[in-house]
Amino acid sequence: MERLIKANDVELCTETFGDPSDPPILLIGATMLTWPDAFCERLAALRRFVVRYDLRDVGRSTTVDPDAPGYTLRDLVADAAALLDALNLPRAHVVGEGVGGWIAQLLALDHPERVATLTLVGTRPVAPGPVDPDLPDHEPALMEAFMNAPKVDWTDRGSVVAFQLAGDRATGGRDFDEDEARARIEAVYDRTPPGADPGKAHRANQMGTVFAALDCGDRWRERLPGIAVPALVIHGEDDPFFPLGNAEALAAEIPDAELIVLPRTGQGLPSRTWDTVVPALVRHTA
Repeated sequence: MERLIKANDVELCTETFGDPSDPPILLIGATMLTWPDAFCERLAALRRFVVRYDLRDVGRSTTVDPDAPGYTLRDLVADAAALLDALNLPRAHVVGEGVGGWIAQLLALDHPERVATLTLVGTRPVAPGPVDPDLPDHEPALMEAFMNAPKVDWTDRGSVVAFQLAGDRATGGRDFDEDEARARIEAVYDRTPPGADPGKAHRANQMGTVFAALDCGDRWRERLPGIAVPALVIHGEDDPFFPLGNAEALAAEIPDAELIVLPRTGQGLPSRTWDTVVPALVRHTA
């Protein structure tokens, strides 16, 4: 059951799965629905205590104005550490996907005592903005498609779902499952809190407008060799938003990191990848 937990002076909508006496896994994505119920339940059935949550300005957590966030990336990292405090978890196995991967990297660097192992899914070692010359940037065709996308009516559910589905189709890889993606997008949209602007809430749930306006502070890529916990990097072979070279850099620069490449997969972890990902996470967090 979802509940609001006070952490770092905000309320974070949080949900847990499994037995609190089992090893804890903190899942960090833009929205808690980055991690579907069935994915969390599979981990819980394999004796992991799973925690997922909405970032601030996302889903049902504290929302002020996702188009003009009055906080920094480091505040989101502090939120994650404070959530562990609120749940009485001294340490956790931390898994970050996409934008959540930036939070996970900084949690391991700035709060190393809180991180038992680190897993990074579909992310990169630098913040939004110009990419380092040795890293592959967003594929040009993808960015051109984003820039020329049809206008969306953010107040209309059907328009928003169609718009987001087109984006997911462009980033989903060769084995993209449109029905699964549509169901996830609809579930995210339908979690809009009562009284909230559904368009703004959905944009926040996708986290694009938030990170575009967020102060991400100092670089951290040069600090990656200082990560001292076991690290696992999982990445889609076909990811055009954060192409595979970003994962290869993470795996090369974090000491002894393991890299798993998901064939014919773009962004995210579609359910067809779970037979690979779930056992890997259980092994990694043993």
